Amino acid sequence: MASDTVDIKGLQKTSLIDYPGKVCCVVFFGGCDFRCPFCYNIDLVLNPERLPTIPEEEFLEFLKKRKKWLDGVCLGGGEPCIHQDLPEFIKKMKNLGFLVKLDTNGSKPEMLGKLLKENLLDYIAMDIKAPLEKYDNAAGVKVDKRAIQKSIDLIRNSGVDYEFRSTVLPRLHSKQDLLSIGKWLRGSRRFFIQQFRNEKTMNPEFQKENVFKPEELNGFKEMLKPYFKEVEVRA
Repeated sequence: MASDTVDIKGLQKTSLIDYPGKVCCVVFFGGCDFRCPFCYNIDLVLNPERLPTIPEEEFLEFLKKRKKWLDGVCLGGGEPCIHQDLPEFIKKMKNLGFLVKLDTNGSKPEMLGKLLKENLLDYIAMDIKAPLEKYDNAAGVKVDKRAIQKSIDLIRNSGVDYEFRSTVLPRLHSKQDLLSIGKWLRGSRRFFIQQFRNEKTMNPEFQKENVFKPEELNGFKEMLKPYFKEVEVRA
């Protein structure tokens, strides 16, 4: 799945949590090449054409008016990297003096590499769905594992600040799975364990799923500390 134009389908005007240490706004792009059964951005992924589009000019005008209050822009979705016009869109934000954070599933290393080569990113957050051998099940599609590994390598060697993160739930992630992720990403800068939300999910059956208890998530955190410079839980 790909798009030739940037498709802005949502805007959170202020966030204190999406860009670590910064005040940002969050742009949501329509469309995604994954179908994670636990995803809650269902309309953005499945039916972006049903959502109103925010014109690029309107968004840029919003940024100009918020320069005194916002440090940066977080690009989320959906999957931003399926949009071929993403580099040109980011350049317009950078020209206005904003930092740019990218949230990505890592499926498009060619686009990620282009953004890094052109120095368009200041922070990258990549979702790690599962250990590689279980990726298809967690992503809901057949995944190019080589692309995932290439994106990880690009991020780790980029010199840009970054984090890896996993949304975890008992049905898809065992203690051993998280340990495998830790060993796989050993030496990476930052890893966040994110609590699964079962209110609204891509696969309705997942709304019946249990979530990990806080003490379980903290146990995973302690287990993974030897593998990363920083490990935290996002409940």
